[in-house]
Amino acid sequence: MSSSSGPDRAARLSVLQSTLIGPHLDALVISSLDNIRYLTGFGGSSGLLLITRRACTLITDGRYELAVRAAISDGTIAPVGVARVAIRYDLTLAECLSLLGGRKVGFEAAHVTVATLQAWQKVLPDVIWSDTHGLVERQRLIKDPWEQEVFRRAGKALAGVALRLREWVRAGESERDVAAAIEHGLMEAGFAKPAFPTIVASGPNSAHPHARPTARPLASGDLVVLDFGGELDGYCVDLTRMAVVGPASAEAEALYASVRVAHQAALDAVRPGIETSAIDAAARGVLESRGLGEAFLHGTGHGLGLEVHEAPRIARSGPEAPELVEVGMVFTIEPGAYLPELGGVRLEDDVLVTAMGCEVLTEAPRDLLVV
Repeated sequence: MSSSSGPDRAARLSVLQSTLIGPHLDALVISSLDNIRYLTGFGGSSGLLLITRRACTLITDGRYELAVRAAISDGTIAPVGVARVAIRYDLTLAECLSLLGGRKVGFEAAHVTVATLQAWQKVLPDVIWSDTHGLVERQRLIKDPWEQEVFRRAGKALAGVALRLREWVRAGESERDVAAAIEHGLMEAGFAKPAFPTIVASGPNSAHPHARPTARPLASGDLVVLDFGGELDGYCVDLTRMAVVGPASAEAEALYASVRVAHQAALDAVRPGIETSAIDAAARGVLESRGLGEAFLHGTGHGLGLEVHEAPRIARSGPEAPELVEVGMVFTIEPGAYLPELGGVRLEDDVLVTAMGCEVLTEAPRDLLVV
């Protein structure tokens, strides 16, 4: 289920070069592997990307050099220069920067440890290092047409997995066995791997938002949280549905109904130009009005992309400047309510922001599945 074409990574690099390299920086070192993958297509476990106004150089070691050069030739990696690490990454970075003559160099503050920065400073004592924040992540916020099509295919495939939940969720099955069956279903649907460890949380475990599957067997009366996702062409999708073993109690039905109304309120709130916190407020307001405000233990959603949790954050506003919803963003809508004495309920879908509101990418039945 892979795409026959890819994104315009040369254009992504050009944007970074033209807007960020110049009067303020002579060069920029990208060390986040996800950001390197976004900009170039390189998916190895070690690498640095050195960007100047006129050149982009991927620094990697002998494990990847030949494969990288072949991928550049066939167009699956952006047309960048390649520098092979002979001894250490910091030494090769120093060689490349010395050749380019850059004196003021930016680095990704969120991804560089103090020890790494000190090593760079030691081998490049004349360089002025300038911390940068979220430069590539801001580009990643808005999905281009190629990415949007990947998300559409991935969302449809994930919805197909959700349609099979009745095959796997049964009384007496352990949480671990159900999670393993779902992950096998993800592979059968064409995903490269799960986007995160699948959550199957039953009975009292369902009251913990990120419970890990255990050997506990699903028992009569249990609410069951089923939270799973997959990675397709490098991009992550994420979905949560609810089941109940046997007839649901009146209390469980009421809890589920409240979360479903909150979920719909959040979907209805999505549109360009509003603050992301307004989407959270729409869901939170429903739950608060039903006495469940304290039971909503997390934000309403998170961005999706090369990582399963990335910007934007769909949650209550903080002291930082508000973030606005923009066309092309992809994020989850996943309100939940968790009561230790009863269990928890969460519903989650992925949406693509459009000019008119949003497109739900994971269209699958949201009814409480009775097994």
